[in-house]
Amino acid sequence: MAALGALPARFRRERVLIVGCGDVGLRTSRVLGQGRRVRLLALTSSPQRVAELRAQGLVPLQGDLDEPATLRRLSGLATRVLHLAPPATDQPTGWERDGRTRHLIRALAPRSRPRKLVYGSTTGVYGDCAGDWVAETRAVQPSTPRARRRVDAEEQLRWWGRALGVDVSVLRIPGIYAPDRAGGPRERLLRGTPVLRPQDDVYTNHIHADDLARACAKALWWRAPQRVLHVCDDTDLRMGDYFDWVADHYGLPRPERMARAGAEQRLSLMVLSFMSESRRLRNERLKRELKLSLQFPTIREGLRG
Repeated sequence: MAALGALPARFRRERVLIVGCGDVGLRTSRVLGQGRRVRLLALTSSPQRVAELRAQGLVPLQGDLDEPATLRRLSGLATRVLHLAPPATDQPTGWERDGRTRHLIRALAPRSRPRKLVYGSTTGVYGDCAGDWVAETRAVQPSTPRARRRVDAEEQLRWWGRALGVDVSVLRIPGIYAPDRAGGPRERLLRGTPVLRPQDDVYTNHIHADDLARACAKALWWRAPQRVLHVCDDTDLRMGDYFDWVADHYGLPRPERMARAGAEQRLSLMVLSFMSESRRLRNERLKRELKLSLQFPTIREGLRG
């Protein structure tokens, strides 16, 4: 790939493509807009989002990761890529594979490749760890179709990076929250969703959306080929204790506690999957290697902010 200095002046500015530019992508774009002189691009499959993205200072590119023909213009377009798009949830065939990531890297490959690609994965790739402390070196053991597709995406990207000389980093992300983010813990409390009793409860992990955005922005310039990183805070709580704290903070009733044996009749499969996996994530790499200082070290600071 040609060095930026050898290109015409209009192409010398770094061009960052955000794929999956939802809440976290928009927060990351604001961080990038403050700290670096970059041209920000966003892939969207929704014509209705074009005006919103443009108003946020991004150049919207219409394309659908499920339709490879719509991605052809991405080739050679970006010098750095932030891939936050989740795998498809409804895959009648190839259910363990992430076709969206496969389509993306094929679209990026024909011409000059990006220097860096950062992928936002999930800590669900570890499966249940029985409450153990988990470092990035632990072998993955996904237990749900969703997590298996994430493992497939990670493997595709790391192979692609090695084969084509692209610096690929994987961020494994737990539960994302922020007071101004939709679908947060307060909304769950208002819906009356129960949690497990203490003897059945699981450890959960968290990251404030703004800290995640700062991590994504830093990772785009982090020289760490094939490196995996946990993007999580220092909170060390079981799920029920977490929701008790949130309830007390907002002045809401604490959630009902129930035995695991009765949860199957009252909770969705998605919620049950989260209640079946217990782990505590180590974040030393986040602090030591990415050199990220958390603005919200625990959910206490994050929700008060």
